[in-house]
Amino acid sequence: MLHVVGARPNFMKVAPIHRAIQNRGKLNQRLIHTGQHYDTNMSDVFFADLGLPQPDLHLGIGSGSHAEQTARVMIELEKLLIGEPPDLVSVVGDINSTLAAALVSAKMQIPLAHVEAGLRSRDRSMPEELNRLVTDQLADLLLTPSVDANENLRREGIAPERIFFVGNVMIDSLLASRREAEKLSTIAELGLRPREYAVCTLHRPSNVDDRAKLSAIIGAIGEIAAQVPVLFSVHPRTCRRMEEYGLDRHAQSFGGLRIVEPMGYLPFLALLFQARLVLTDSGGIQEESSALGVPCLTLRENTERPITIELGTNLLVGTNPERIRSEAIKVLEGKGKQGRIPDKWDGHTGERIAAVFERALAVD
Repeated sequence: MLHVVGARPNFMKVAPIHRAIQNRGKLNQRLIHTGQHYDTNMSDVFFADLGLPQPDLHLGIGSGSHAEQTARVMIELEKLLIGEPPDLVSVVGDINSTLAAALVSAKMQIPLAHVEAGLRSRDRSMPEELNRLVTDQLADLLLTPSVDANENLRREGIAPERIFFVGNVMIDSLLASRREAEKLSTIAELGLRPREYAVCTLHRPSNVDDRAKLSAIIGAIGEIAAQVPVLFSVHPRTCRRMEEYGLDRHAQSFGGLRIVEPMGYLPFLALLFQARLVLTDSGGIQEESSALGVPCLTLRENTERPITIELGTNLLVGTNPERIRSEAIKVLEGKGKQGRIPDKWDGHTGERIAAVFERALAVD
């Protein structure tokens, strides 16, 4: 079987699956990295931190528009699958590489599994939502992280026998890596103290490609930084936009706002589990913060992970600066949202997925 990954959220999801399959010893597997994320801080270091072997093949796709990335992955992956067709292609998440691999597999009549199927934001202006919708329609095996995802798929006409509620595989990586992360001196090296700082990430085009919106968000974060130090891990896309709009100097004018490059998985996890507050537009961090019991403010108008709001510590606050500030102050005053961990976010999802694959491929 073949795993196709392309960006750092994929790596966190495929690592437990790859490890479970290897430990069970019943399936042969290969790992293909499309290279959608190609920066060292966004890719290579994650393989090391997660204990993933180096990919069997790196397609070297690189950056480009959505159409360019998707097309390049399709072209290169088709060549590979024609030469060595696997019994099963497994894709994770909702990036362009996920969609491209799904399209190629379906057209070549190769069985397709989608891990993290069924998540919906109901916002088709998000490229990821389109990728999710199409991939789920093409997949033969749909492995879901939460019960709401099952309901979404059933409403869309997916046959129940194709749906498998396995839990959240990203939480497997988090739980397996937490002990190693706790050993790191990341917080001390940054001059921070446990539960006395906030962590911020931004990368969604809807937030960072709009100068006025990005400026307003940075202003709100800067005001929060006057109350508690804020560590802002800046995605390459966000960094480019801040420089283009002249907002890098604006951000640096806030004394408590610390801007750092993207971190490896373990150092970032070390920051995350000891944070007092998380501000993000990342889907995965909504899940991780809920699993860790850390209050999270999601700077978006919608989320494809409503389970983190229904059960977890996540609160959807949008991008209005006053709302961001007021909800952050509530958290800092000890009035933040409490939550609990959803069902099957227990560190054993990779094993459940491996078992589904074995049954699908009729492996004893």
